[in-house]
Amino acid sequence: MNSTYLLPVRTAALLFPALALLMFMPTAIVLYRRHGVLTRWRALSLYGGVYYALTAFCMTIVPLPKPSVDVCTAYPAFAHPQLTPGVAFADIWKEAHHHATFDALVLHNPAFWSNFYNVLLLLPLGVFVRIHFRRGLTAATAAGFLASLFFELTQYTGLWGLYACPYRLFAVDDLIANTAGAALGWAVAAPLARALPALDTLDDRALASGPVPFGRRLVALLLDTTGVTILSWLTAGITYHELGGGAVLFAPPFAFALWFVVIPWLTGATPGKHVLLLRLVTPDGGRPSPARLALRALVLSPPLVLACLATGAALAVAADPSLLIKIADGIVHRALSADPASAFVLLLPPAVCLLLIAAYVKSVRRHPQGLGPHETRSGVRNHALPHSRARTPATPSTPSTPSTPPRAGARTQVG
Repeated sequence: MNSTYLLPVRTAALLFPALALLMFMPTAIVLYRRHGVLTRWRALSLYGGVYYALTAFCMTIVPLPKPSVDVCTAYPAFAHPQLTPGVAFADIWKEAHHHATFDALVLHNPAFWSNFYNVLLLLPLGVFVRIHFRRGLTAATAAGFLASLFFELTQYTGLWGLYACPYRLFAVDDLIANTAGAALGWAVAAPLARALPALDTLDDRALASGPVPFGRRLVALLLDTTGVTILSWLTAGITYHELGGGAVLFAPPFAFALWFVVIPWLTGATPGKHVLLLRLVTPDGGRPSPARLALRALVLSPPLVLACLATGAALAVAADPSLLIKIADGIVHRALSADPASAFVLLLPPAVCLLLIAAYVKSVRRHPQGLGPHETRSGVRNHALPHSRARTPATPSTPSTPSTPPRAGARTQVG
């Protein structure tokens, strides 16, 4: 039985890193827009919940039948759902061989432990609803019922049509046990909920502790890097088609100037900063001139160009994952050949790229007010607009200045 439950846990552990990486950008965007800050406790709570949900889902589908198995023939009884409540108790009595002893009914009764694990399966969900979302018993019970219904329907539909027939049984008793487990989890989480501070309180403390969070600006810059890279490709393609190959060299500078100078001058922020509810302002709260924005973009261009190259490589690998295998195979082949120096030459550019980007990030982190060289030299700062759950909404058109104490949800980075 232990191997039966350990296999789904191992499967979830293998899948989680890739899922966490895919979730990072959309999760960061949503949390920064809703709360203005991404604290380590909120991130830990959220990703812990995601890992648990993935593990619970794997518990309901793993192990998967081998492709050679005809599930319709191997599991004919599972084609009809078990819709009669209370069958679980009959199974426990049957496995006890009608002996009313603790050993027969509990300790050595596989039916009892199967139902016990069904209760435990969604117990953490009730805890999560109470601790993370601060919701009541009704919400926890409803969440448990919907999650359990999703699991049971996944089993009944043969993993949503992946298999011709179900390989696990849809049982209403499982639905009842899972839902009861979520409600029980909400109840047992009461002492922990009283002891831990609310996540919104931790957010407010983090917002009050300094300028616009570095992570919020970094996510906006990652969005801008991805956007200007795609725009450069599109511009280069159109230029090549309309004007020929000689004009393609002008496409990246044009896209860069449009993204980081023209659009912020006209709208007040780059597209990435608009998504993260940030605005570019001068120290007195005004809109920067094109000259300031151009100086900011020029100082920012070296690390940004490196980041664009890295982003372009990542997008190319995402479009064709076999490229990564080919590159890795080429490096290994060169490293094992008579000329391993060529493998070092292939690895050197990305390594230098990452080191330079890391050095620039470190310089920003070490600045007393979290400013980068592009901000100190251009005089252009970040101003945070009110996030959707701001406790004290501020007027977007009047950013805080040194003479006006910043308020939660609307703060200006000054230096």
